[in-house]
Amino acid sequence: MDLSALVIPLLLAGTALYGLWRKVDIYHALAAGAENGLTVLVRILPTLVCLLTAVSMLRASGALEWLTGLCSPVLNILGIPPETMPLMLIRPVSGSGALAVGSELIERFGPDSYLGRVVAVMLGSSETTFYTVAVYFGAAGIRRIRHTIPAALTADFMGFFASALAVRLFFGGI
Repeated sequence: MDLSALVIPLLLAGTALYGLWRKVDIYHALAAGAENGLTVLVRILPTLVCLLTAVSMLRASGALEWLTGLCSPVLNILGIPPETMPLMLIRPVSGSGALAVGSELIERFGPDSYLGRVVAVMLGSSETTFYTVAVYFGAAGIRRIRHTIPAALTADFMGFFASALAVRLFFGGI
C-alpha cells in the first residue's frame, strides 16, 4: 500500500484526534456540518435544475450550436475550443451550473483529453461574477457598479483564454 492511499484516512483521523484534544463534541459537529450541507443542497438545487434545463433547451433548440458556430472562428483563432462555449456562458452566472456543464463536457470528451483539461482549468480560473458582485457589493452597501460588471466579465474571458493557452503550453495543443 502506498502513502497516497493513506492520506485521506490519516487526515480524517488527525482531525478527529485534534477535535478530541480540543474537547469538541465531534459527532455533534459532524451532524451539524451534514445538516448545513443538506441545507445548501436544498437551496441551490432549484437554481441548478433551472440552469441545466435552460442549457438543455438551448441545445435542443439549436440556439447553442448556432451561437457556438457563430463564435467558432474567433474562438479557434484565440485557441479556445468552441465546445466550451456553454461553460463560458454559464460560469459567470452560476458556479454549480458551470460545474454541471463542465462535468458533462469532461464525461463526453474524457478527463485526459485536451478539451477535458481546458474545461477543468477554466472551472478553476474563472469566477461566478454576478453572484460575487451581488453578495460582496450588497454586503458592503456599494450601489454604483457600472464599471464592475464589464471589467469582471473581461477578467472571466481572459481567464478562459489563459486556461486554453496554459493547457496548450503545458500539455500540448490539439
